[in-house]
Amino acid sequence: MANQENARFGIMGLGVGSSRAKMAAQADGADLVVVCDLQESKVKQRADELDCEWTTDYQAMFNRDDIDAIGVFTPSGTHCRFAREALEAGKHAFTTKPMDVSLEACDKAIAAQDEAGKILAVDFGMRYTRLFHRVREAVQSGRIGRIVLGDLRMKWYRTQSYYDGGWPPGWRSRRDTEGGSAANQGVHSIDLLQWLMGSVQTVQGRRGTFAHEIDTEDCSVGLLTFKNGAFGVIQTTTCSYPNLGTAIEISGSKGTITLDGSNLVRYEIEGEKEPSIRDIDAGEGLPRNIIEDMVGAVRGERPPMVDGREGRKSVAVFNAIYQSSDTGEIIDMDSF
Repeated sequence: MANQENARFGIMGLGVGSSRAKMAAQADGADLVVVCDLQESKVKQRADELDCEWTTDYQAMFNRDDIDAIGVFTPSGTHCRFAREALEAGKHAFTTKPMDVSLEACDKAIAAQDEAGKILAVDFGMRYTRLFHRVREAVQSGRIGRIVLGDLRMKWYRTQSYYDGGWPPGWRSRRDTEGGSAANQGVHSIDLLQWLMGSVQTVQGRRGTFAHEIDTEDCSVGLLTFKNGAFGVIQTTTCSYPNLGTAIEISGSKGTITLDGSNLVRYEIEGEKEPSIRDIDAGEGLPRNIIEDMVGAVRGERPPMVDGREGRKSVAVFNAIYQSSDTGEIIDMDSF
């Protein structure tokens, strides 16, 4: 039986959404009320596993009065459409990454959030990791000196079958539903890079399709200038064989921080023999995931880690890379 003091969740889309539904079923302060997916056999099975209701009709879920927050885990180009509809139905809403593939869709969802007076959040899992909060504090506080360069290298491998698959089949291959290696695979790290480094001022980009039969890109490169004067480089591809993973490196005038995926592999500061990132107080009391984050936000205890306006920033960066590639222009992010 649901606890009326708990935040009550509905989860839409049971790819990545399956893990978030499980989180909602298990998290303190949360109740999983209903899961929704177009595949009836799949949604029935998840509902049985998680002891909740199910539906294939998302509008029926949005119209229920026993749900506080809707999680949207559908193809990327539909995130903000469904989040906006949930907000207009009086629900809080959160999406998986990216917030969407278009800035217009993001702006409409943010406007719906403002109009409804509800919460709109984006699920960027790395924002819940204490290590990254410590790294951000080290960068922003000047521990490694004046920031000079922040670079992201994401070299992943995806087969053609990956793009042909999914549900509905082929959504990952289309520009309007997936967006490309920067928008889909790279966006977690793009969000992390801009959060660590600070606001982006300009973007110059190139994109191309090299190894897959898709109408989106499988390789992109961005050259950034941050508002603090530092430079940045973003490389994303799904053509790299073997898969080489993701690395972020931040260079300052007094030191360097290197991340290999979720692991810190270098933290060196000039004049310090064995500096420890663990000595930095940051990230205490963090929610562990988007469900815990939304529970706190719905209860009014704190804002979500990544709200709609913050989630829009990474969408702006990858769209600027794409637009710059198409036009040859350097994009000023203040007007983007």
